[in-house]
Amino acid sequence: MARIPLIAGNWKMFKTIPETVDFCHRLKGEMAALGGKKIEVAVAPPFTAIAAAAQALQGSPVQVASQDVFWAESGAYTGEISVRMLKDAGCSLGLVGHSERRQYFQETDEAVNKKAGALMKEGLIPIVCVGETLGERQGRVTFQVVERQIREGLKGLAVRDPSGLVIAYEPVWAIGTGQTATPQQAQEVHAFIRKLVGEVFSPSLAQAIRILYGGSVKPENTAELMGMEDVDGALVGGASLEVKTFAQIIQRA
Repeated sequence: MARIPLIAGNWKMFKTIPETVDFCHRLKGEMAALGGKKIEVAVAPPFTAIAAAAQALQGSPVQVASQDVFWAESGAYTGEISVRMLKDAGCSLGLVGHSERRQYFQETDEAVNKKAGALMKEGLIPIVCVGETLGERQGRVTFQVVERQIREGLKGLAVRDPSGLVIAYEPVWAIGTGQTATPQQAQEVHAFIRKLVGEVFSPSLAQAIRILYGGSVKPENTAELMGMEDVDGALVGGASLEVKTFAQIIQRA
């Protein structure tokens, strides 16, 4: 089944509003140069720059994603951002469960599940991130860790349209380290995730859901990773901060 590739740039804690606007205007030009290639692109700016990014990207196919979200619609949750606020600012997708949220902010599978459900309720697409640490990879428990994250993270979600959910496999040991899972390692875990999604939902849905790879993605390794049967795109970190580099990744995908 043909799945349209998705390349999503996660800017993390980088870029002011003027820097965001400049980047987005230049990215629009790069996208125009790609012509009508079948590929979807998204950027995830910091919260402060989401509205500016959405405005600057008007008229282009590039979507805006959030880097996180809170599951409550409103309330006394100082410092949190609701799905409706993100939607109002121009988001159409949202990352949940990124390894840095899990590592630094003790985000649990239960929290990931609630955040994904909140996004879906408002019509935004969750990008559910899963992946193992270096210690877990060395301890040969990669599949156990990923299975727990998938089953708990997707529990009870009403996914009927495969375009309404994206999964991102990001081996934590390959994020910001310069190390990248080999295409074969990525494919092995992606195929495992697709099988699990088939058990959680249905095999037909699993065949249509996109699974992205994240972890030191750069122009030099994009084509080889994307050549794998179950790799449907990339969640790009550092390499998404420069327009030319990000555009090269999009081109090679």
